[in-house]
Amino acid sequence: MDFYQKFEKWVSSFVDLMLAILIILILIVMGEAIYSLVLQVIPLSSMDSLSSLIEEVATLFILLEIILMLLRYVKEGHHIPVRYLILISMTAILRQLLLSHDGGLQTLFFSIAILILVVVLLILEKIKAFHTASSEPLEQIKQEEL
Repeated sequence: MDFYQKFEKWVSSFVDLMLAILIILILIVMGEAIYSLVLQVIPLSSMDSLSSLIEEVATLFILLEIILMLLRYVKEGHHIPVRYLILISMTAILRQLLLSHDGGLQTLFFSIAILILVVVLLILEKIKAFHTASSEPLEQIKQEEL
């Protein structure tokens, strides 16, 4: 049992290190994207550059949400809350909705997808799936085992 606990702790530390490296890489990409945005905003001369600006800002929001999700993952003991995955999905669909200029049917499908995700969030909130009160008995069981 002692070897298993040491191994589990080592793997957990290794995963945390890899996630820290990933967060640093994402921050570097975000810094480059912000620099690119500044260069685009100053001469903003056409609608194409405005469209590109909106695309970059939407991408930054997705990157920011991924960083927040990774930090929450480490903070909550290597558990990704479903809420964050749904919110990142909604942000990605909104980005596509902003950037798609195809037709009304595609816009309708994107809107329905967002509506479905919002309904899922509401249902999960109603059944209190996001609350951690249910994890208290698990903590008590862990303490009793020790």
